[in-house]
Amino acid sequence: MTQSTQTPLPLAADSAPQYAANPAPASTQTQAPAQAPVHAPNTDAIWYASYPADVPHDIDVAQYESVVQFFDECIARFRERVAYVSVGANMTYGELGRKASAFAAYLQSLGVKPGERVAIMLPNTFQYPVSLFGILKAGGVVVNVNPLYTVRELAHQLKDSGAQTIIVFENFAKTVEDALPGTKVQNVIVTGLGDLLADGLNLKGRLLNFMLRHVKKMVPAYNLPNAVPLLEALSIGYSRPLTPVRPTHADIAFLQYTGGTTGVAKGAMLTHKNIIANLLQAKAWSEGQLTGDVETVLTPLPLYHIYSLTVNALIFMGLGGRNILIANPRDMKRVMMIIRHEKFTGMTAVNTLYNAFLENEEFCKRDFSDLKLAMAGGMATQKSVAERFKAVTGKPIIEGYGLTECSPIVSMNPVDLNNMRDFEGSIGLPAPSTHVRFRKDDGSWANIGEAGELCVKGPQVMKGYWNRPEETAKVIDDDGWLATGDIGVMDSRGFIRLIDRKKDMILVSGFNVYPNEVEDVIATHPDVREVAAIGVPDAAQGERVKVFIVRRNPSLTAEQVIAHCRKNLTGYKVPKLVEFRDELPQTNVGKILRRALRDEELAKQKPA
Repeated sequence: MTQSTQTPLPLAADSAPQYAANPAPASTQTQAPAQAPVHAPNTDAIWYASYPADVPHDIDVAQYESVVQFFDECIARFRERVAYVSVGANMTYGELGRKASAFAAYLQSLGVKPGERVAIMLPNTFQYPVSLFGILKAGGVVVNVNPLYTVRELAHQLKDSGAQTIIVFENFAKTVEDALPGTKVQNVIVTGLGDLLADGLNLKGRLLNFMLRHVKKMVPAYNLPNAVPLLEALSIGYSRPLTPVRPTHADIAFLQYTGGTTGVAKGAMLTHKNIIANLLQAKAWSEGQLTGDVETVLTPLPLYHIYSLTVNALIFMGLGGRNILIANPRDMKRVMMIIRHEKFTGMTAVNTLYNAFLENEEFCKRDFSDLKLAMAGGMATQKSVAERFKAVTGKPIIEGYGLTECSPIVSMNPVDLNNMRDFEGSIGLPAPSTHVRFRKDDGSWANIGEAGELCVKGPQVMKGYWNRPEETAKVIDDDGWLATGDIGVMDSRGFIRLIDRKKDMILVSGFNVYPNEVEDVIATHPDVREVAAIGVPDAAQGERVKVFIVRRNPSLTAEQVIAHCRKNLTGYKVPKLVEFRDELPQTNVGKILRRALRDEELAKQKPA
């Protein structure tokens, strides 16, 4: 392997931050032995031959000792640039640095110690990056929380993480109030949308808060008598000294919860090394396509999600990028208002969100001459969506693959817009310093062209699941290979193609049917807007395929759908059942919840 040729971000001579040794305690996990595959694969590092010429095979994770050091260097380098745009207001890197330091000092005044978990329950607003980097600078561990969680879901995450402090948007404060019993939370910090829109009197922000609270009635009544307003917390923090901390590679930076759609949510322990490795991997992969100019990225995916957190909040920070924050991507009318007069060079989204953009007439009429990178992750991008996007924008969707347990990036397609092939459905090549293999059902490693469970090894792989050594041992073996639960295959060039989730696979009369394939075919029908495929129990075949469709054309019939599938799928893959719906259940980032649909079907079949 070749050595990385990257160099750290340059610092002004007088701007290097000083650190005091104060390492955070790290949780330990015990891993049980896992069965080793019986033979080695013929896939070792063949992907390097397909790497772009300027991409190193390895990254040097020692460039930064922590996310805190990375943040401080970015603030020093890009102090005068705009870091974030929200509700028509700007926040510079310098302002972000000052506010994050003040918030860190406030947390320390509360007694927050290195390694202590602090929860963030915020949408994409200025308050999120201020809280995020404030927690890290105080030495804390960030526990990201979906603001749309129910009381049950929030209570589980607070209890499981042991968080003693939470920062919450006032719109969701009632949920926090109801979830507090039985948790260790002692400190609640509440904020409104307009709080950080400007310094001084902030008349715009105060008016916006008044409208949301009293005119639009978007803030449910809550009773948190000891809650502290964020503006007050910052005011206190500005008057207190900040004791610098120096996290190490081994210390936990994030408890990123995952698995809520397939069971009890588990906290993936992502260390400072994991996060630094992943942002350097992505930076090495994409920086040849970008310039020294200010890159503006559209950020409709929530920053509390690992994909947007790493790509938008961290990777673009390393480029001195400008983030346009979208608090509610499902309100497409509002999104269009926000970006109407904005030019962006990058955007990140998932398949369903790209589809929603393409359904919007104003979006399709935009000038996309400034767009350089359109990145997709989180779920498989359907070929029909990718082709429509390229037809509208003239730019391809660059698809990659990742998961929470890998911080999240595992693989990426080459970023070379001058030599892009037509959309192939590939999730790309393993990232620098990353190895992948595919484990077959018998425990042996698959060869080129053979399908198996995708397994990953690299510096971005999590430390383990928080306080769940048994669950950790189920997915990480003694040699450090993480089993992803995704079925995939590698071609002779090293490109990976995912077939489907291992748990989503449908078994029809002994034949494997992958929902992604069925969905991809149906999505090409011009009258289909969205589709999801699941397996439902069948006495004769074991399972049969059922699809749920949101129609673009109300006249579309089940017979037409099935006829379309028969032209493109082997008989056993053709859906036997078709159900039309006005919408499909989705996660907060727009991933369709097949499990929710399966649960509904199973509930129907249970005896009364």
